Amino acid sequence: MAGTLAAMLTTLAIENYRSLRRLVVPLRRLNVVTGSNGTGKSSLYRALRLLADASRNGAVAALAREGGLPSTLWAGPENISNAVRRGEQPVQGTVRTKSVSLRMGFASDDYGYAMDLGLPQPSRSAFGLDPEIKREALWAGPFLRPAALLADRGNGGVRIRDDDGKWHDGGHVLQSFDSMLSEFADPDRAPELLSLRERMRSWRFYDHLRTDADAPARQAQIGTRTTILGPEGADVAAALQTIREIGAPGAIDQAIELAFPGSRLDIRSSDGRFEIAFQQHGLLRPLSGAELSDGTLRYLLWVAALLTPRPPALLVLNEPETSLHPDLLPALANLVVTAANGTQVIVVTHSRPFLAALQAGADETKVDLQTIELIKEFGQTAIDGQGPLDEPPWKWPSR
Repeated sequence: MAGTLAAMLTTLAIENYRSLRRLVVPLRRLNVVTGSNGTGKSSLYRALRLLADASRNGAVAALAREGGLPSTLWAGPENISNAVRRGEQPVQGTVRTKSVSLRMGFASDDYGYAMDLGLPQPSRSAFGLDPEIKREALWAGPFLRPAALLADRGNGGVRIRDDDGKWHDGGHVLQSFDSMLSEFADPDRAPELLSLRERMRSWRFYDHLRTDADAPARQAQIGTRTTILGPEGADVAAALQTIREIGAPGAIDQAIELAFPGSRLDIRSSDGRFEIAFQQHGLLRPLSGAELSDGTLRYLLWVAALLTPRPPALLVLNEPETSLHPDLLPALANLVVTAANGTQVIVVTHSRPFLAALQAGADETKVDLQTIELIKEFGQTAIDGQGPLDEPPWKWPSR
């Protein structure tokens, strides 16, 4: 079930994606990824989106749009010697000893999953930027062990383990660009694969809520019951009205009072079109969405996104503090912490004041918050303070 502790990710692992040479990240209920510019925060966010794309068979296409696998791979040497680390030698290219590989995976208390993408085989196909899926694995529990494997894809074939521990051929061959998550759905023989796919499809990402002058959220829109705010926020008025009717009672009013004391939010409905009407303290009439400042509208968008009556299994927010006045950061932090009571949350931010507000809110409500500080070491992203023995146990399936 979305938002339950059993569905929480405990580990995220990325290897050879941009500056993420090897990153194994422990995850808790509320995770704040921070760090200076250029330390890999955006790469971590994009890698998570790639994993989610795999459940819809979109990871290969997403990588192709980034310029193909060669453009997204780690650009440094395969290995960095101790002499280089001590500053005794410059960084130099080395002879590659391993196959070119971009690997992504995660583990939770019940399931783990990993995908290994590599360079395409030479062919006459015009789709030369499309990487190939070399290996996929689904296993039971948080650690990959041969006995825990449930579904295994090597090259194009998929095999499924039955309740007696015996392997069976999946029955059809997948194309090199097809993920078994999206293309192999058998509720009788592989219910775990289907369950994981639906869970990953519920993951929700917000990184492009529009507040510009032409933003759809500023205009009246045809509205239907909207339990999930769209990625750009066009349906914000309908989403807010849905929260009023079936969401937590009084949640919107509390969120508005925390940010704008004495103000009130109403939703106007006329001929099926919904529009924001925001009554600010001291004004004689409410303001429409077209009249709101960027910061006020953005805060209302976050209210609609974070008070959703249908929380996902994972909610990922990329720099939600953008365009907000510092005075609004405690109210936004309260929304994020409230959301973490119903779902696992990952927040990517470089704002120290916002991080402090999140920590204060988590301490007050006893939400388990973890700060993940990213740094750069010889061009590769690392977690500040994490040594080789500190990272969660993780093993990649071999090709």
